Amino acid sequence: RVNDITVDGSGVDVRTDKGDFRADYIVDAGGMRSILAQKYGWRHHDLRAHTRTIYTHMVDVPCYHATGAPQDAYGFPFRVSEGTLHHVFKGGWLWVIPFNNHPRATNPLCSVGLQLDPRLYPLREDLSPEEEFYAFVDQFPDIRAQLRGARPVRAWMRTGRLQYSTQHVVGDRFALLAHAAGFIDPLYSKGLYVTHMTIMKVADLILGARQTGDYSAVAFAPLEEMTLGYIDMHDRLVANSYKAWGNYKLWSVYAVLWLLGAYLEYVKLTVTRLTATDRADYLARLANNRLAGGGFEPFFALQEHIDTLIEQVDPENEADVDSTVAQIRLLFASFPWLSSAFRDLLAGKNHLPNNKLRVNLLNQTDGFLGDGIYRAHFFGDHTLADLAMKAAGEQARYSVPALNWQRRTRAHLATQTGSNSGSESYR
Repeated sequence: RVNDITVDGSGVDVRTDKGDFRADYIVDAGGMRSILAQKYGWRHHDLRAHTRTIYTHMVDVPCYHATGAPQDAYGFPFRVSEGTLHHVFKGGWLWVIPFNNHPRATNPLCSVGLQLDPRLYPLREDLSPEEEFYAFVDQFPDIRAQLRGARPVRAWMRTGRLQYSTQHVVGDRFALLAHAAGFIDPLYSKGLYVTHMTIMKVADLILGARQTGDYSAVAFAPLEEMTLGYIDMHDRLVANSYKAWGNYKLWSVYAVLWLLGAYLEYVKLTVTRLTATDRADYLARLANNRLAGGGFEPFFALQEHIDTLIEQVDPENEADVDSTVAQIRLLFASFPWLSSAFRDLLAGKNHLPNNKLRVNLLNQTDGFLGDGIYRAHFFGDHTLADLAMKAAGEQARYSVPALNWQRRTRAHLATQTGSNSGSESYR
């Protein structure tokens, strides 16, 4: 356990219950209770999103289609239990995440949690976490039916407000990593993504600092810019999603903004991974990423307009809602790179295509690669054939048979190395 951290001009002293250590640099991954964020008075809660949570792990949670509306009632090409099920409502949402939702799964657990805006739903001190959970869920018969036979297998947890951030992410000779800097909400499941990206960034900066000897806050400023950019983007998306749930007409268009942003981020990450020449090239290409949008400036402009409209609308005023929805639809219509899949969502379709390989993706102008600044930003001078070859190679490299072969080979080599070492020692 780390008890204290002291930073001076030449290094860092770390005091733990197993001894004291000296380092050139330290990365604080202490989460909400980050020692350095608290020591420097950087922690703050000035954020748009405002939520609390009640959660546990359960067993015997059936697929929603077994107790509620059947799959064909929605026209889905998949069962909702194949992913994270989000039940959304005014001021909150409930997640159902089965850990056994694929053929090779062996874990029977299911994560179940309730997120609520405490300004609308104050914490019930008169009830236990479990009692409060079911008192709330009883308002929704279909949700209650899905959980009727479920059993919790760990203690129920209940929190106060989840959101926190920090004024700074880096100082001389130290940095805050991901959740030590801030946290918004489990909505959109971005915790691992932010953690992985900031680990890669800070590792790259530390390797550079080892060469130059410069561990200053200025040298590590790119990590601060990246981290705070992620926090701000996530905060705004979450806050405006909660607001949009107050009127389904708002959510039907705001959901498209999130899905479009997630898709563009995925495209940028995937193409960069396939085509980057080295670590420096990879990080440079992703420098403008902010959690959604893939670093594409026209998307950020679109998002700014739509978020501003959502922040100004009164969800209880139907005339105001209708006017806002009409303006948002016009903004989407003016975005040249909105694919048919997203246009279909705006027209009322309730899911993205199940078949990702479609003939219209080969179109020269509005296909997968797009054109103009969109194509230049996401794909550079790579052709579809070039990307397909790289993707196929990656699929083969990380296929189950290939990974099994690698494990067997490494195990065999380890055995040989151990035997050789033993014989050398014997000699």
